[in-house]
Amino acid sequence: MPDAQDDFIRGQAPGSAPVPLSVLDLATVGAGRTARQALATTVDMARLAERRGYHRFWVAEHHSMPAIASSAPAVVLAHLAAHTERIRLGSGGVMLPNHAPLVIAEQFGTLEAFAPGRVDLGLGRAPGTDGATAAALRRTDRLSEGAEEFPQQLAELIRFLDDDFPDGHRYAGIHAVPGPVQGRVPGGVQRADRPSIWLLGSSGFSARLAGALGLPFSFAHHFSSGNTLAALELYRECFRPSSVLDRPYAKIGVQAFAAEDAGEARRQVLTGALSMLRVRTGRPGLVPTPEEAASYDFSPAEREFVDSRIANVVHGTPEVVKEGLNHLAKTTGVDELMITTNAHGAEARLRSYELIADAYGM
Repeated sequence: MPDAQDDFIRGQAPGSAPVPLSVLDLATVGAGRTARQALATTVDMARLAERRGYHRFWVAEHHSMPAIASSAPAVVLAHLAAHTERIRLGSGGVMLPNHAPLVIAEQFGTLEAFAPGRVDLGLGRAPGTDGATAAALRRTDRLSEGAEEFPQQLAELIRFLDDDFPDGHRYAGIHAVPGPVQGRVPGGVQRADRPSIWLLGSSGFSARLAGALGLPFSFAHHFSSGNTLAALELYRECFRPSSVLDRPYAKIGVQAFAAEDAGEARRQVLTGALSMLRVRTGRPGLVPTPEEAASYDFSPAEREFVDSRIANVVHGTPEVVKEGLNHLAKTTGVDELMITTNAHGAEARLRSYELIADAYGM
């Protein structure tokens, strides 16, 4: 099979980690901080991840959310490419219905030229925001069509990346540049130099499609844990070998937070849970401080929501987090874990990734 398979599995788990560990970052903006500071922290986090042996570093596309500064993944990734050397960089993900496939092909072809051989293009079909913002992004109120047309949009994007529209197709003479068309001239980009495509999902739709196309699959366990095992099973059942993979390759996103003290870990995790509560109840804002979260007067319904969020976060001392991550890897059978943290403090989040790496001897 092609070398692409090796690109996914070559990041064998360092130290005692059962599978490769990666990072998903949202450029979190905490109360009292600015987007500029949050994005600077994202750079620090990517460099830390590279230094400590994490396999990938992805950023997510969200819109109209004050607590998230990563609304333009391609722009963020270009900056990260200039500040890293080895770690794989990618989108977790780009929401395909929000963009023209040709634009994504051009953006990620450019990223591949900046950082050859280490760019992942993770694709989702959700809007990454509320309905009104999605309508503004897509300039249409027919939002359901975007999700329904996802397979067609994906096929079109892949053809732009491969530059292989058949003769007679209306796009046959259109080329995504940088891209394979430049491989036809001396010194140009060769056909194999394209981003690795991943499908992302929180339900069975993308699991089934990723399997049928023989693509790697990333499941959003961090906010849809009740569907994790079923989606992974569906992906494996539907998998068909392709030019990319000869066997399934799945990873899950998992919220995790480590601190020297278990109480401090819970204190930090509560800030992210309160932030998500406000998003879900139509009150989005910056991630609150630990002090604000600790003094918040939760209603019974709010407390139930927050407790359920925290229960899905692997948190505590480094050894407790290590045990939790090992348990997830074993019970899900995934090939990789992608850790994300939703908490207020930049220093605390950076320290958490350091402690997790220490626990695994990375």
